[in-house]
Amino acid sequence: MAVADTTQQKLVTLTIDEQQISVAPGTLVVDAAKRAGIDIPVFCYHPKMEPVGMCRMCLVEVGRPVIDRATGQPAIGEDGLPQIQFGPKLETGCTVPVSEGMVVRGYTEKVKDARNEVLEFLLTSHPLDCPICDKGGECPLQNLTMRFGPGQSRYLYDEKIHLDKHVPLGDLIYLDRERCIQCARCTRFQTEIADDPVIGFNERGRKLEIVTFSDPGFDSYWSGNTTDICPVGALTTADFRFGARPWELKPVASICTHCPVNCNTTLNTRREAKAGGKPVVKRVMPRQNEMVNEIWLCDKGRFVYQYTEAANRLTQPLLRKNNQMEAASWDEALAAVADKVKKAGGKLTTVVSGGLSNEDYFNLKAFTEAAKGQIALYSHMAGGDLVSQVGLGQGSNLSALGKGSVILVVASDLEEEAPVWWLRIKQAAERGATLIVATPRRTKLEREATHVVRYSYGEEAAAVHALIDSISAKRPEQTETVKRLMTQEEIKAAAKDIAEAQNLVVFYGSEGTDLAASESLAAAAANLLIATGHVGKPNNGLVAVWEKGNLQGAWEQGLRPSGDLAALMKDAEVLYLVGVDPSGDDPQLAAAVESAKFVVVQELAATKTTQAADVVLPAQAFTEREATYTSGERRVQRAYPAVPAVEGTRADFTIAAQLAQLLGSSLEAVSAGRVFAQVAQGYAAYAGLSMQQLAEVTEQWPIIGRADVYYGGTTYDNKSGLGVQVPTAAERGETPVLSFAQPFERARADGLLAVPVTKLYDHGNMISKSTLLHNRLQPAQVTLNPEDAEALGLEHGQATKVTVNGVQAAVTAYVDNSLPRGTVLIPRSLGLPISGPYALKVEA
Repeated sequence: MAVADTTQQKLVTLTIDEQQISVAPGTLVVDAAKRAGIDIPVFCYHPKMEPVGMCRMCLVEVGRPVIDRATGQPAIGEDGLPQIQFGPKLETGCTVPVSEGMVVRGYTEKVKDARNEVLEFLLTSHPLDCPICDKGGECPLQNLTMRFGPGQSRYLYDEKIHLDKHVPLGDLIYLDRERCIQCARCTRFQTEIADDPVIGFNERGRKLEIVTFSDPGFDSYWSGNTTDICPVGALTTADFRFGARPWELKPVASICTHCPVNCNTTLNTRREAKAGGKPVVKRVMPRQNEMVNEIWLCDKGRFVYQYTEAANRLTQPLLRKNNQMEAASWDEALAAVADKVKKAGGKLTTVVSGGLSNEDYFNLKAFTEAAKGQIALYSHMAGGDLVSQVGLGQGSNLSALGKGSVILVVASDLEEEAPVWWLRIKQAAERGATLIVATPRRTKLEREATHVVRYSYGEEAAAVHALIDSISAKRPEQTETVKRLMTQEEIKAAAKDIAEAQNLVVFYGSEGTDLAASESLAAAAANLLIATGHVGKPNNGLVAVWEKGNLQGAWEQGLRPSGDLAALMKDAEVLYLVGVDPSGDDPQLAAAVESAKFVVVQELAATKTTQAADVVLPAQAFTEREATYTSGERRVQRAYPAVPAVEGTRADFTIAAQLAQLLGSSLEAVSAGRVFAQVAQGYAAYAGLSMQQLAEVTEQWPIIGRADVYYGGTTYDNKSGLGVQVPTAAERGETPVLSFAQPFERARADGLLAVPVTKLYDHGNMISKSTLLHNRLQPAQVTLNPEDAEALGLEHGQATKVTVNGVQAAVTAYVDNSLPRGTVLIPRSLGLPISGPYALKVEA
């Protein structure tokens, strides 16, 4: 696996093809060569995975200094230089670590002949169907054959082995068994990186083939990444298969905002006849950013983009006339809204999604303030102000966490809520970081945990207070819950490791919490960091696992969720809903929407809330506009427009600006860059930032996607910006102060308690409109403790009915023996209205 240079250890100096280079000890020859700008070709090796030396494509001549046995030093020749002895056989550059004085020859005739023979051997079993292969034009086998391979085949076509060519490994990934060169990158990725070994090899020799072990087939959250790292066209995605040639595609940089990681992506577009000659998105690819998502994407982030082309996409404003929604011009619709806002006398309530851009939040807030109204976030989490104060320091990188670092994850199932963070924290634990997982039930991240802390739902903040009090002097006002938790051996051991940590990062989520519990948990986590001195510096700080991709950006601009959103909406003279669907989420919120005097909905596609609206304003999709977003790690990043906006739609910040103009206020309505400049002027965290800075790029390691020094695969080099991590208040000189309050503790009522959790594949408006992911959508479900299930007469997988918050629904019951008794897990956005814990009725 690739090892980066570091100034903190003595470097090793070697010579590769007459170029001298110094690299870190342990660096493999193939990686050292790439640091010198020398491309040693590979197939099986990948810098993100352990080396296996299977394909032999990286064979090189390796010479080592002759050691004088008498002195133990390198023997010196007549020319005054160390004597170098080359071995009789070639060695694999991907498995040989560098050593002092080593000499490597990567392009001698002996090496070239070996590469020629490896390629000829691979091609004996390869179909050579490049003209119809999706990988053609970006295929390492094709490229290396042209560079190093034979000009003619000595193998007759009839003697080639013929295997199945259109094998669906799952609903998203297709396998062409003839094209596989048995490099095992895909199976190793699923085992080493994804910790989800659902594919493997079957048979032997030329009949060796990839098979899936899961049911349904290849249902990993990470399956799309196997097509990126595949060096041939053996694995292809369902959306891109036979869809376009790589050289026809235009790559455009974007940001995934479906979770707070904000992964860097590339949108590949092509003009399509069926779209009237307009560009359309053909696929979404990862864009390398070693500080964010490295080169990985979860399948949701990769395939959910289809919602931007939904059949029920809104393309013109709608205005209610005589109780019917009718098409209207923009001027007419905006005038109707502005007139109602003027007459509302300040009783305007704006409710905004957590997935909008920084520019949208700025103009929407400015418009609402101009109308003397109030604005609220559509969110069930709190603590963004504390993240602004003691979040990750500038220069933080989860990849830098290892020995000496402690990571605490509390109230979060990271694989479901922010998959790339789960992956990167897992890897940090493998590098030696101490991982503490605090949840009431078992999660996948626990496989890597050093300590597992258990508490009951409702005791999230108390568990963190127990850690604080186990480190520092006991406070007399401790609650009985805190005292009880402090007796846990795992709490004591975890507290000891936190007290001795060089770095501490705390991730807090929203499993089992509502707004009040979330606020208390965030405060406890911030106090832990302050009490132990882990604020205001790199690789230390607080991270909120938000339910949407830019909620931290909203908090940075002063937006907050409401403790009683239903009451806030119900009392509005004008209710302005931007990117949210309360009527589809919760019957109490639906009733509040119905009670509002005048409802304006700004949305991408038709929803249940648009049906209740008086005015509907069609918005643009993320693929159609420029924007900036702030991740949970407080990294501000820039996205670019990839396709023309659907005719009749406008950007959210533009609509807000045009409404403000009708009220007599002047806001920027055209340029997102100019709005961002105002954001930078108005908020300390963004001070001095510009769109140009967000577009700056520095060289990253390992080098992925650059044509001259390339590891193979189709991940894109980042040429459009790495973003900027903005400073916390602690870094700007504001001293954070401990502010202890009694931790929120939920009183347990009789009966079952419904606890909200998050599933990656929920039934949200975006994913439900992406047909590629329909087979991945989770069924409406509840999860119970085995004893509770037995008492109700339920078995694992049995259909039943539940009533939550006044809504009854048919669900599938699942059983989890790690779940505390009296608790029932209900995923958010799966058809049941659950934003916080509620009493629950289950019918057998």
